[in-house]
Amino acid sequence: MLLNSLRALLQFTTILPLGDTADFLLFARRSYLYPLAGYVTGGLAGLAAFWISDPAIRAAVAVAALLIITGANHFDGLLDFGDGLMAHGGREKRLRALTDRQIGTGGFAAGASILFLTYAALSSSLHLLPALIVAEVFAKFSMSFLTAYGTPFREGLHASLHREAKPWFPVVAALFCVPLVFLPLPVLPLFGAALTALLVPAILLVASYRLFGGVNGDVVGTSGEITRAVVLCALVLIPVSTLF
Repeated sequence: MLLNSLRALLQFTTILPLGDTADFLLFARRSYLYPLAGYVTGGLAGLAAFWISDPAIRAAVAVAALLIITGANHFDGLLDFGDGLMAHGGREKRLRALTDRQIGTGGFAAGASILFLTYAALSSSLHLLPALIVAEVFAKFSMSFLTAYGTPFREGLHASLHREAKPWFPVVAALFCVPLVFLPLPVLPLFGAALTALLVPAILLVASYRLFGGVNGDVVGTSGEITRAVVLCALVLIPVSTLF
């Protein structure tokens, strides 16, 4: 049963060929497994790029690998969120912009900003493979956080996941992040990365209630994309900041 839940999780978060489609409900009832997908996506993207000597090309390959492995599914949510965030007017107009399948300038700006931050952090990282694993695991933790605590504003995929989630799910998801301490990364930046993985979904939760009246799958995907970028930046900047 657990293996089928993991297969359903990976089928939801990646484009990996994993056989027949698993029952999605098996993952919905165990969305605390989200961080385990991060070990897979971060590890594969890191392996695709870490052997490249040029930092700029290595970072570009890593970003491309992430988008390909994940099918850009959550990145699409970021673009929709950007449109909703930038829309002028009241909540109804923001909701229309968020749920409209067209991508506007707000979505382009949000997507480009996060891609630039991700690329810049990866090109500056001295430990690309472990950094990507950390960033992806924490990104998936943030998605587990919003899945459990983000009340949906309408029926949809997120609503189905939210109904099955329990308040203690993010606690279990956090336990799946503990093995990250064994990666060859300094403790202080890793601790800072863990804090950002809590702050980003918490801020998005408050902002989404204010802007949209709740959360949907686009907001959850946005949390994963932003958390990854911010974690990567934290892993690069915190060691430098300690020198001052």
